[in-house]
Amino acid sequence: MNEIEKHYNKFSEEKRLNSRHGQVEFRITMEYIHRYLKEFEKPKILDIGAGTGRYSVALANEGYDVTAVELVKYNLGILKQKNSNVKAMQGNALNLKKLQDNSFDVTLLFGPMYHLFNMEDKVRALQEARRVTRPEGVIMVAYLMNEYSVLTYGFREGHMKESIEEGRISKDFKVSSQEKDLYDYVRIEDINQINEKAEVERIQIITPDGPADMMRPELRTMDEETFELFVQYVMCISNRQDILGASAHTVDILRVTK
Repeated sequence: MNEIEKHYNKFSEEKRLNSRHGQVEFRITMEYIHRYLKEFEKPKILDIGAGTGRYSVALANEGYDVTAVELVKYNLGILKQKNSNVKAMQGNALNLKKLQDNSFDVTLLFGPMYHLFNMEDKVRALQEARRVTRPEGVIMVAYLMNEYSVLTYGFREGHMKESIEEGRISKDFKVSSQEKDLYDYVRIEDINQINEKAEVERIQIITPDGPADMMRPELRTMDEETFELFVQYVMCISNRQDILGASAHTVDILRVTK
């Protein structure tokens, strides 16, 4: 936890989501959130790992009933300073002890899986999200993807040889992260295994950013009309399975059946 706190005391997730590549991710994620909120008459939303409240505050400002749980005190302080109607509390995705069973219709788990480094903890976080979500409710889980890490950190930034020598990337190019690395990366088969162990059913799995993260320089120089076309493009391909692995993020959209 200390390493994560140190990281987020310096790293601005808010700034990232307001950048051009972050806007793509945010806008498309919100589009999917709204699609599933329509299933419920008066949906109650839980945002686990809410960060500084980019999603929870936006949804609360639209009139939704939103509860936010955040581990890092610094992030929680920024969220509370926004003076929204979000019910914000400090907590850990692995143990949502302050929250009762079957309390929410839509649960967002957008940050925690990035920082959990073994299968058991990922399953536990998803099981906790499942516990507090009502039957037939929806859980949306974000992951960082293995191939994105290999392509960017490994090849683009020139760390491939040393990573292989140090055992951080296997012969089949699977990333092996440790807590000091801060972020963990998965493949689709890993996500499938987590779902099976947590006993949830997939509705669909999408990428909210597609190639956006790897096109940061190009996105910064696009005129507004071209950028809007790019957002439309990523929205159009967001559910294409052939692009999931090489995107920075996926969002797995799950149904609670219990």
